[in-house]
Amino acid sequence: LVPPSAIRNKEGRGLRVFTPFWRRVLSLGDPPKPLPAPKELRPGPKVASDRLESWKLEPAKPDWAGGLRESWTPGETSARARLRDFLRHRARSYVGDRDRPDCEGTSSLSPHLRFGELSPRQVWHAARFAAEEDPTVGPGIDKFLSELGWREFCRHLLHDHPGLATENLQTNFDGFPWQPDKTALAAWQRGRTGYPIVDAGLRELWHTGVMHNRVRMVVASFLVKHLLIDWRDGEAWFWDTLVDADAGSNPANWQWVAGCGADAAPYFRVFNPQLQGEKFDPDGTYVRRWVPELKDVPAKLIHQPWQATPIELASVGVTLGKTYPQPIIDHARGRERALAAYAKIRKG
Repeated sequence: LVPPSAIRNKEGRGLRVFTPFWRRVLSLGDPPKPLPAPKELRPGPKVASDRLESWKLEPAKPDWAGGLRESWTPGETSARARLRDFLRHRARSYVGDRDRPDCEGTSSLSPHLRFGELSPRQVWHAARFAAEEDPTVGPGIDKFLSELGWREFCRHLLHDHPGLATENLQTNFDGFPWQPDKTALAAWQRGRTGYPIVDAGLRELWHTGVMHNRVRMVVASFLVKHLLIDWRDGEAWFWDTLVDADAGSNPANWQWVAGCGADAAPYFRVFNPQLQGEKFDPDGTYVRRWVPELKDVPAKLIHQPWQATPIELASVGVTLGKTYPQPIIDHARGRERALAAYAKIRKG
């Protein structure tokens, strides 16, 4: 949207807090409109080349990319269609629905932005035009553009901090007492933590290459706070599996959740996966889709199956520890460990 050189503080450094950053961006007015498509593309001289299919880049045995093909159609045509669909049908309810993984409330544009099939300026001007045409979508458009602004913020952070994916922005976290645990990390990666909202998110990620934004925060918080596993391990997994993995947003968001980044969430804010599930997926629709072994569990128990009686679980074909895992860690214990670890670096 704007070059990093346009958003500097008095010392000539980039801003580290989003709200003043976004105010500065908005104060500059609309960014330049995208250039029109060229009228003519002249082909270069013919050169000997292989057919792309002959390189056999797509997986075959096993074909782990089937879900990606089901979920995404690469290319500018698909990207523009998604943008039009969002502005026509979902922008109006974006403010309320964007945090709900049980419905289609987000734009789903991040992969297209990631691969340059849409530019931020294209999205900006299309969104502004939609708001001018129908003022009732204005609040949704404003919130949507602020999310585009957060992406811009992350890009500016990367410009100023090229080591964003490996180095804590807040250096006091360099001595944080992480507890490496390959078994726990593998359970988290496979969606086998015993917390339904966490497991649903990680299974959605493996199948589709994306994860709902609210669930990303819950999943990331669970790894770095409940399990005390280094945020860089989570960042690396997302980088390998997300189709929208962005060199700025991915590490900046992980650092935000871990508490060591710019404008970061306080480390003592430890998401309770059960409460997050009950608030944002109240009927269990999202969990039932991605954790089918729990599909018949009643809504009041689906985010806390460990609270169900053995008879209740048996009646829906669930045996904890067999058909679905027991919680990998108790929430209260995980929170207590996280706060104790944070206290150590504060004292240091």
